[in-house]
Amino acid sequence: MVRTDVDAFLREIALRLRPRMDELVDRLVSSMREEVVWGHEDLTDLAVRSAQEHVDTVLRALEHGSDLAAVPAPQAAIGFARRLAECGGEITELLRSYRIGHATALTVVREEATRLTDDPTLRNEVADTLITGSFGYVDLASEQVVTAFQQARDSLLQRRLIVVNEASRLIGTRLDIARTAQELAEVGTAHLADFVTVDLLESVLGDEGPLPARGALAVRRVAQHSVLDGCPESLLPTGSTHTFAGDSGPAEALASGRPLCHRVTVGDVPAWLTPSEGQRRRLVDSGIHTMLLVPLRARGSPLGVAQLFRHRTAAPFDDGDLLLAQEIASRAAVYIDNARMYTQERATALALQRSLLPDLPHRGGAVETAARYLPSGTRAGVGGDWYDVIPLSGARTALVIGDVVGRGLYAAATMGRLRTAVRTLADIDLMPDELLTHLDDVVTRMQHEEGGDLDGISATCLYAVYDPVTGQCALASAGHPPPAVVPPAAEGRPAAPHFLDAPIGPPLGLGGLPFETARLDLAEGTLLALFTNGLVAGPGRDPGLGLTELLDVLRRTGSSPQDACDRLMTALLPSRPADDVALLLVRTHRLDAHHVGSLELPCTPSAVSRARSYTTGLLTAWNLDELAFSAELVVSELVTNAIRYGREPIRLRLILQSTLTCEVSDAAATAPRLRRARTFDEGGRGLFLVAQLAARWGTRYTRDGKVIWAELPLPHPPPSPS
Repeated sequence: MVRTDVDAFLREIALRLRPRMDELVDRLVSSMREEVVWGHEDLTDLAVRSAQEHVDTVLRALEHGSDLAAVPAPQAAIGFARRLAECGGEITELLRSYRIGHATALTVVREEATRLTDDPTLRNEVADTLITGSFGYVDLASEQVVTAFQQARDSLLQRRLIVVNEASRLIGTRLDIARTAQELAEVGTAHLADFVTVDLLESVLGDEGPLPARGALAVRRVAQHSVLDGCPESLLPTGSTHTFAGDSGPAEALASGRPLCHRVTVGDVPAWLTPSEGQRRRLVDSGIHTMLLVPLRARGSPLGVAQLFRHRTAAPFDDGDLLLAQEIASRAAVYIDNARMYTQERATALALQRSLLPDLPHRGGAVETAARYLPSGTRAGVGGDWYDVIPLSGARTALVIGDVVGRGLYAAATMGRLRTAVRTLADIDLMPDELLTHLDDVVTRMQHEEGGDLDGISATCLYAVYDPVTGQCALASAGHPPPAVVPPAAEGRPAAPHFLDAPIGPPLGLGGLPFETARLDLAEGTLLALFTNGLVAGPGRDPGLGLTELLDVLRRTGSSPQDACDRLMTALLPSRPADDVALLLVRTHRLDAHHVGSLELPCTPSAVSRARSYTTGLLTAWNLDELAFSAELVVSELVTNAIRYGREPIRLRLILQSTLTCEVSDAAATAPRLRRARTFDEGGRGLFLVAQLAARWGTRYTRDGKVIWAELPLPHPPPSPS
């Protein structure tokens, strides 16, 4: 009987509260909003609808006498839980709102029961029934909404993880700043926004590197992308520069390092977004209603800001979108910074590399040269390939090509050190094998100076010396491929290029292993091709096939070295070579008898007078009478020195090329030296006079002795020999 009275009384309460349902919902929502801070404006409608269905469900159960503990949560409550999860809300926030709503609902029912009856027994029974049933209802509803919340959160996290993984795959495919920024804009429009712009600080794109974001920000629009063709929403073209004021949204986001979300309405368009009235109208006409400002920072330094806009997507950005945009932007910022550092290092290494390479083409009496250097087209960076053409005494020319193992500034700097060492050793006229032996010592010493792994520095090098008087080329290799030789075409027979069959020594840096000099005679007009491995080898490319293609191109090349260089680079290299390439082509020439004079001399004092007479006669034949006095004096001193300190055979040789070279050779290895003669000394002034009259002078050693030489500058322009 009591139970029936309680159920009937609860039914009466429910019927009396039904007309006041809107009032109850407002009271319920107000109590939750006062105690729970959701921070998501778009949840308001869902919260009201959820509260309405909760009240309706409870009232219906009371009206029909149903067990509240068995009534499931309404669909609006499930939807609210899912949406709260998608907006980044917390499960504790949801459960607290249920406790507050439960307490409010109990208070309303008890207040109504108090107004309807004065019977304390009935009130207590009603209270017990409500408490038992409502707690069961709240427990069951909480379990169901928590499950829905967790499923939505898991799904959201999975989707976010998929987007982040895709962003990691699509952003940073190249070490290029503009390309990386464009990839960020494209990923942003694919998953978050309808229009994305990327502005980078001018300081980031310059050489000084990132600077703190203070005051006005000078930026450049490096990328933008839209779901619409042609980016009609854009107010600035890609590549343009502009400035954000210090109190603007982008400046605030960049200074704080936190993303910002802005609502855009017809009456509230930020001044920094549209400085002019025309731009404001264009923005409003495009329908943009929400924007995200996401700072791009890497390694603690500001790089720029990405702006994400929505106009085709009806829903505004929420906290979940903000977190996802921040995650993608942070990854992209690291890739952009990597590209920035790589670009700066590559530019520095390339500038250093090019500054150390000689200025070609070179055309003299001995050789005609042309060269090409092409840095790697991959992210591996600039390497240590180099070439050089060094004029030597006696109209000879040294030809050098080499390759330092490694990439970047270190390889370029090491290349510079080795090139300097080669030039220094070439200046003392060493034989090719001796020069490489000394160069190997230099590399070994560099390894020890590094204090690390002795294999840290390694290089290959080919050193050749061409003598246009004899037509002989002497060369030695330290781990470097031999040159290709293209002899001049004979009558009725085309040129037959081939690789020189010369011994290849160990690479530089191994230490203590011998090198060997090979000699070959070159006919007039022979073409030598010196190259590094990057020309004929690469990933997935057979080096043997590359060498065959090299010979095939040379076989069809009958043009100048310049044209031959272009043909080889075009035929053998892809658009982005995987390794650096250095190529040096040399066309050899011979000096005919009209430019060389030679005289054998006895080891007697009378030979000095004979040498002077021979020199005077030869200079007259060469129309160089104005050099007779200087040349006679130089020849006299060199011959006298050879007679006094050397031994037979003694030979005088005069070479007319870009300078007049006077050479005296003998079979002794005693080195002459320049010394200061005292006032009453009878000798010691000969080499001093030679040094004063000659542009250059020196000594080179041969297998049979030494050669003392001096070069005299010619009149300009030099006369032709008669």
